[in-house]
Amino acid sequence: MTGCCDGTDDQPFVSDREKMSGYETNLYLYSEEMEDRPRVSTLISSLANYSNTIPAATDPDAKPAPSARMGTLIGVYLPCIQNIFGVILFIRLTWVVGTAGAFMGFLIVLTCCCVTMLTAISMSAIATNGVVPAGGSYFMISRSLGPEFGGAVGMLFYTGTTLAAAMYIVGAVEIVLTYMAPSASIFGDFTKDASIMYNNFRVYGTGLLIIMGTIVFIGVKFVNKFATVALACVLLSILAVYVGIFVNFNGNELLPMCVLGKRLLKDIDIQDCNKTVNGPLYNIFCTNSSTGEATCDPYFEENNVSKVQGIKGLASGVFLDNIHNSFLEEGQFIAKSKDPDEIERLDRPSYNQVYADLTTSFTILIGIFFPSVTGIMAGSNRSGDLADAQKSIPVGTICAILTTSTVYLSAVLLFAGTVDNLLLRDKFGQSIGGKLVVANIAWPNQWVILIGSFLSTLGAGLQSLTGAPRLLQAIAKDGIIPFLAPFAVSSSRGEPTRALVLTVLICQCGILLGNVDYLAPLLSMFFLMCYGFVNLACALQTLLRTPNWRPRFKYYHWSLSFLGLSLCIAVMFMTSWYYALVAMGMAGCIYKYIEYRGAEKEWGDGIRGLALSAARYSLLRLEEGPPHTKNWRPQILILSKLTEDLVPKYRKLFAFAAQLKAGKGLTICVSVFGGDFTRNSGEAMAAKQSLRRTMDEEKVKGFVDVLVSRNITDGLSHLIQTTGLGGMKPNTVILGWPYGWRQSEDDKTWHVFLQTVRNVAAARMALLVPKGINFFPDSSEKVVGNIDIWWIVHDGGLLMLLPFLLKQHRTWKNCKMRIFTVAQMEDNSIQMKKDLKMFLYHLRIEAEVEVVEMVDSDISAYTYERTLMMEQRNQMLRELRLNKKESLGVVQAIVDHHHNVDVKTATKVRFQEPGKEGAEKKAEETTEEESSKKQNEDCSNTKENDGDNNSTHSESQKPQQQEKPQENKSPENSTDVSNKQESEKGKKVQNITPDEGNVRRMHTAVKLNEVIVNRSHDAQLVILNLPGPPRDTKIEKESNYMEFLEVLTEGLERVLMVRGGGREVITIYS
Repeated sequence: MTGCCDGTDDQPFVSDREKMSGYETNLYLYSEEMEDRPRVSTLISSLANYSNTIPAATDPDAKPAPSARMGTLIGVYLPCIQNIFGVILFIRLTWVVGTAGAFMGFLIVLTCCCVTMLTAISMSAIATNGVVPAGGSYFMISRSLGPEFGGAVGMLFYTGTTLAAAMYIVGAVEIVLTYMAPSASIFGDFTKDASIMYNNFRVYGTGLLIIMGTIVFIGVKFVNKFATVALACVLLSILAVYVGIFVNFNGNELLPMCVLGKRLLKDIDIQDCNKTVNGPLYNIFCTNSSTGEATCDPYFEENNVSKVQGIKGLASGVFLDNIHNSFLEEGQFIAKSKDPDEIERLDRPSYNQVYADLTTSFTILIGIFFPSVTGIMAGSNRSGDLADAQKSIPVGTICAILTTSTVYLSAVLLFAGTVDNLLLRDKFGQSIGGKLVVANIAWPNQWVILIGSFLSTLGAGLQSLTGAPRLLQAIAKDGIIPFLAPFAVSSSRGEPTRALVLTVLICQCGILLGNVDYLAPLLSMFFLMCYGFVNLACALQTLLRTPNWRPRFKYYHWSLSFLGLSLCIAVMFMTSWYYALVAMGMAGCIYKYIEYRGAEKEWGDGIRGLALSAARYSLLRLEEGPPHTKNWRPQILILSKLTEDLVPKYRKLFAFAAQLKAGKGLTICVSVFGGDFTRNSGEAMAAKQSLRRTMDEEKVKGFVDVLVSRNITDGLSHLIQTTGLGGMKPNTVILGWPYGWRQSEDDKTWHVFLQTVRNVAAARMALLVPKGINFFPDSSEKVVGNIDIWWIVHDGGLLMLLPFLLKQHRTWKNCKMRIFTVAQMEDNSIQMKKDLKMFLYHLRIEAEVEVVEMVDSDISAYTYERTLMMEQRNQMLRELRLNKKESLGVVQAIVDHHHNVDVKTATKVRFQEPGKEGAEKKAEETTEEESSKKQNEDCSNTKENDGDNNSTHSESQKPQQQEKPQENKSPENSTDVSNKQESEKGKKVQNITPDEGNVRRMHTAVKLNEVIVNRSHDAQLVILNLPGPPRDTKIEKESNYMEFLEVLTEGLERVLMVRGGGREVITIYS
């Protein structure tokens, strides 16, 4: 979203005609804002049409791509199913079950499935925290944990995907050579020597890699079309296995095995499974000596030969034989018993007995099986093609994992209950003539599984060879790993040709290992590291509670993410500690390379020096540029006013700042008092201690500072410009409202306020002006109700972010957000509401949406009268400014005289300065001031009854009306000078014609106030846009502006007026 809404003078969001039509009547008060802040209706309609995906490389001759319409099933669920079900299911799962036993096999599969499920939960949270373009885990982690982690994990994920392609290719060759066409072996009979088999795999694997690499280079379209065929093959094969298990419920005699004693034999026809002298089996185990006497193997002599049915069926009860594990060392015989006499070679030849070609254990089998559960990122990689990625990714991915986990776990139990233990442990089916066990369980024929598994394995390999180069290119294009820069280049067709060449070379290295059992644990490491970082990213984001962390997926918790991370690390080291160290070392090297490329290090002495070095390093890193929109958080500068006792006048400002601190930003509280620093340095220190004490009491973590200045306005300007250090400069100012501006005897109070507003705007900082601060809740309170946002103009999204941050605090946690925006007659309010809901959906913010239609209406007599009163007051001030002490009473009298017109409902709360010292001093000057003092005392009594020491009562029109009889008498009791001046000026007052612009602005204030009070009179907090201050610094303009704000917020108890700093602070992206 960044950049899409940065309206500038050169490229305004709306035309001049639109501006006038929308703002010349109901919203004229905000007319000056339109130069750089678009109207909300224009903003959300432009956002509704905004493309939220990163453009991919395209073929210039290609037809325009259709709009994203893929749903959860086609876009996420089926691709995940296809990627998760792989070659291991067909060629290794039966062996894992037989070797580990039903119980431990179930535990192995469950552990692997738990890793992916916990990772999927974390991934769903990250993927729904904004729009995730293609790039899968790399994009999510690099945008969550930064470029160092992102680059490291991206390279791990790339390496894992490339090695997965190698494993699929070797697996496909194994299926063809071992089970479909054994006669194609180049180096002889591989059943006699395992090294011959692996050499065959290397040669054929290299050839298959060249063919598949060429296919990927020539046309990705073919790969995508073939993916559908591969998926159909996988699903049909699995269905055939399930049907076959129940068809063979009572077993079958298709796979008889020859067993000598308790040992399994191979390369013997079942008809020759006997000990007939000079028979095939006899000739294998017995040799004729020079004397003509036969010498037989002792084990052959001592044990009988038997024929055993391989597929016994669920009804046979073979499950009980398969419960316990049968782990072996390399070279030990596969036998029914763990007795050393049965399994040990004892320096004898192996003859045709089947033996283990690999040392097995629980941990090794986890590493071999784990690639079967990878592929959960397939959905997030396609987010740009999904109609609703934030809904589809979590649902599709988690459902796919539940489906595949159910298949795997049920397969473990069904295989253990159907197949004989010896046959399960025969990895290559040598005892049954080189047949695939799973294929012979399936219905109707073994070729369904053989062809299906071969095609699905090819499809998975092609997908890996297609995805890996694109991932490498994405990392290279990010520019975080300089030596990868050459791989960012695309060919003329938009294909990552260079990255494909590198991928094929790395894949070839994997193929040279020649054995799926060596490749599987290695690529498991890379995927486990990747999944571990996904869990770490989710846990850290949750614990740090960054403002941008607003996942739409709610069913996550940091403890689940840490459990997933712990499982990933545990499985890595259980599987192979040296592989784990290789993967972690690779990640560490990349991390350090990215982190320290060009970075300057400084080492001090001791812990203090290290802390200073870290602080300096961090500050210099932050200084590199403005923060990304995702990382924006309110760094608050509180401008606190001090009483004569040097204590903060409004303590609730501190409580409000503490409630905003869910953003974990910086808080600096500053204050200015007049004088000379050389004389007042002691008071400055006392004031600083007082501010620090208040911050501690209100539990605001941050810093304090006090400035002594001869001019208060200049002092505040200096603080706004200079407070902070490097990247830790405040970006948000909290400024108190000058409640007593109407009663002050000069314009100083509102002039300081307005000049500060201008200074904050010039510094491009956000401004928060809480009105009615003494009625805001303490941090210990809990409020229930609504937080209403009145979104008039868009100024960076701060109005959306503030209530979200407030709701993170226990005080506001139970409040609901309601967002109101104003539609003019020419706006389509129904479409506005729909677009605004979609905008909030992408922002991951839950709120009710209301579009309020402001009908065009004539300017009312009340508005005209109110403007007239305001201008009369300004004229009196202007003419009587030379004698301010006399002017105050006369002006107030004249204004009160004109207040007798019918006014609308009085405001619930209108504040004056809590301190009464100024009023007491003025009371001695004129008799009229005595009535003001009396009014203050009445307010004071009300305040005490309310039990709020800080709050003050309303000075709104209702109290004024109640006291009008007393005040209207005051001109008669005033001095002769006052009476004389009033009579002289009375005629001029009657002749004033209100300025048209002022009438329009007053019309905006009155109409908006009516609408806001009508809808939000019972809201716990009303947040609205603060109109920009007048550019003209004449006293009349400034006074008018203050009056407009008073009218705008009349009748509202707690108001927060917000003005953005001119930059986006909230984004739809992850």
